[in-house]
Amino acid sequence: MANILLTERCVRACPYCFAKEHMDSSSSSELNWDNLIYIADFLEASNERKVSLLGGEPSIHPDFVDYTTYLIERNFHVNVFTSGIMSEDKLSECKSYLAKYTKEKLTFTCNLNHPDISKKSEIDRIDKFLSSFGKLTSLGVNIYKTDFDIDYIFETINKYDLVRHLRVGLAHPIPGEFNQYIPIDQLKEMGRRFVSYFPKFEYNNISPGFDCGMPMCIFTDEELGKLYKLNKGHISFGCGPALDIGPDMNVWACFPLSGIHKKSIYEFNSLREIGEFYKKMHAKIKAEAGGVFEECQDCKHRLNEVCRGGCVAHFLNKLKNESETRLKEICS
Repeated sequence: MANILLTERCVRACPYCFAKEHMDSSSSSELNWDNLIYIADFLEASNERKVSLLGGEPSIHPDFVDYTTYLIERNFHVNVFTSGIMSEDKLSECKSYLAKYTKEKLTFTCNLNHPDISKKSEIDRIDKFLSSFGKLTSLGVNIYKTDFDIDYIFETINKYDLVRHLRVGLAHPIPGEFNQYIPIDQLKEMGRRFVSYFPKFEYNNISPGFDCGMPMCIFTDEELGKLYKLNKGHISFGCGPALDIGPDMNVWACFPLSGIHKKSIYEFNSLREIGEFYKKMHAKIKAEAGGVFEECQDCKHRLNEVCRGGCVAHFLNKLKNESETRLKEICS
């Protein structure tokens, strides 16, 4: 699946944001119609029918509703990653033109921060969005500290009758930059905290699905069994190219690695070709690191690709303190 950035502007300033370095260094801010049509043609020729719309905040784009409608009418399934923080006019436009679609054509993933770090005006707008699009919406949460609290997630899903699935993301480091994330030596502590929420996931019939970069070994075998049960046998411990396409038509592996080998989409003939390019880059990095832990090097689960050994951004973050020549050697 490809991620299309409609804009590089955002309505929030999250402390864990791993897109900040990209947003700060980008020269273009909004995707135009010509580029959207090129991307749609490119994906269609690649036999890819699922796309995600990202930002920043994608709904900031003045043509957000038109772009979403265009892609749906071209038979793409569109998933929108949003904060849910929309102006009254934008939400009204969304309700007028997008509410008619079913989840087979349109879905939303609302990345929900804890109320303690959210302004009341933001919470009020999120309330209106979820009241309008709850049936199409699942929540996402980004964990960036070990003493996290996700009780509000269960309350929100039940209040608005949302899709009973939670996308659980780990905040990852931006190599050479600063953002809040959980250091490698605290990942297992984070895992213990997450396990404490298993009874609430089960009681509320909510499945927790991991975004990339979650190491498998922070959970015991018994805990893994419960995770598989909660997710009806589907759980991933992957780390691979997400394939982001920016408004300036540059592509990169994922936001934490957006400063490493950014390329132009015009250099490739298909989405698969882009994926293979970044898979090879990841493979070179992983050949050096193995994984985030020392024991990842010989782990049978990593060797069998059941677990990818955590996020490669952790390793590249270490390399930033070494010679630039060394970094270029591995990532070339």
